[in-house]
Amino acid sequence: MKQNFTVRQGALDGVEAFLSVAHHRSFRRAAAELGVTPSAISQAVRVLEERVGAVLFIRTTRSVGLTEAGERFLMRAKPAFEELVAASEVARELGQRPAGLLRLTVPPSVVPILLEPLIASFCQAFPEIEVEVAANEELVDIATEGFDAGIRLGQFIAADMVAVRLTPSFPLVVVGSPEYLHRRGRPERIDDLRQHACIRMRRSNGSIAPWSFVSSKKPIEAVVSGPLIAHDFPTMLGAAVEDMGLAQVPEPIAAGPVRAGKLVRVLEAFAPMAPGVFLYYPSRHQVMPKLRAFIDHVKSRADAADKTRIHIDDKQTPVTKMR
Repeated sequence: MKQNFTVRQGALDGVEAFLSVAHHRSFRRAAAELGVTPSAISQAVRVLEERVGAVLFIRTTRSVGLTEAGERFLMRAKPAFEELVAASEVARELGQRPAGLLRLTVPPSVVPILLEPLIASFCQAFPEIEVEVAANEELVDIATEGFDAGIRLGQFIAADMVAVRLTPSFPLVVVGSPEYLHRRGRPERIDDLRQHACIRMRRSNGSIAPWSFVSSKKPIEAVVSGPLIAHDFPTMLGAAVEDMGLAQVPEPIAAGPVRAGKLVRVLEAFAPMAPGVFLYYPSRHQVMPKLRAFIDHVKSRADAADKTRIHIDDKQTPVTKMR
């Protein structure tokens, strides 16, 4: 039974020395195996015997044997120590290569926009990593809840977190269905929202979020009213598609329905910019290889998308500004 461990101080002090001596029936061979001096082995065993309160070895000038107490200690200590070594190896492997379970907490709205395109390629690139995505609109304590990282809009991330940008900044847009706008009219000013049904969101702290705008480069908050209060952006978007009213949501979430003609953007001149979506985690010093691999994968995909977008834009004909 060869263990690549040195004699350590602490609760297990002397146990590996005892197991090695019991295996070799020799203090000298045990010392050679563990890379320490015979006197260090003798001292470690002596301290262990004092702590246990029993003599574990019978020593003569020519041999080393186990006492009855030593035999019983060996029977229980050996499998326990081997299990501890195995546990250490498992933990060491997870600390040295991308493997294990990667747990992420994300808002439901982020899953189809950001994660779904990434998860398949990431899992293919790192087959030893399992990804668990917990879609939750509420802010959770990622350390307490056992998550490796979270993904949120930048304004909702605590200042003591390390944040990695996943998307550029984007506008918060107000959208409504063509049927709703035909029925109620198109708002042209922020004050026009008083005559409109506005779909609102309840924050995780229980308050109703006002709508945010920018006018003359100054931020404005508007308290709106309407028939529905939602807890997430997808619900707000779905209600807008079903002609229930106007909704203010991040532009990437509304992009699909807008392209499909199901929603129309309004009040675009007053749209404020949101800081974008970020991945966040508690400390740079606690980043496991599985999380580092995910961060690098996301960054590489983002860089590739930026280069593609620049390449396409370079080929486009300049747009003539309307006067």
